[in-house]
Amino acid sequence: MKAKIRSIEQIVEEQVKRWRMTPEQEKKDEKTISVITISREPGSGGNILAKRLSDQLGFDLFYQDFIHSMAESAHVSVRLLETLDEKGVSVLEEWIDSLVDKRHLWPDQYLQHLMKILGTIGKHGSSVIVGRGANFLLPPEKRLSVRVIAPLDTRVKNVSREYDVTVEDAKTRVLKTESDRKAFIKKYFNDDIRDPLNYDLIINTGALSIDDAANAVKGALSRLNR
Repeated sequence: MKAKIRSIEQIVEEQVKRWRMTPEQEKKDEKTISVITISREPGSGGNILAKRLSDQLGFDLFYQDFIHSMAESAHVSVRLLETLDEKGVSVLEEWIDSLVDKRHLWPDQYLQHLMKILGTIGKHGSSVIVGRGANFLLPPEKRLSVRVIAPLDTRVKNVSREYDVTVEDAKTRVLKTESDRKAFIKKYFNDDIRDPLNYDLIINTGALSIDDAANAVKGALSRLNR
């Protein structure tokens, strides 16, 4: 367990260093949307799309598991907050208070850390965030929220191929993961992960290739920033 924590903290320190080394003139304008949140059905290729966007846009990439591990550590959330100036911290605290009131949240320690971590990432911008309800936490004017879907048969085949398991096992894994993600959003945000109104863009990778999907997201981002 300690090795895992050290590994997470090492990655966090590298991220902190990158943020601090970014010249002021290269930081995104406050009015520019430079955060993409990716919510995805299991097996839909959402992680692949996130990596493709990160590479093509030069954005930092934050996967669900990494964010989850950070949210479990009080030290990490404090460390990330230290990358913001006094004004940034004040704005973040006001935003969190407003979010709690607006969504009628009852944040436990995990959610408090999660809000601080995602809020800090959002303030720095130039990021692709996968999962953990980031689209429910970050202000609509600060992010482009994307939902990646695909037909169940397609997703099951993808998982079967990726993990080298039977179709039956793959279907069980897909449905279990789908149920877990739905429950997480319901528990922490009292919302439905499948509601299309929670997203700016919904992409069906059963109909579009990952390259086409990436182009669609970049096109939407460009249009929002006109």
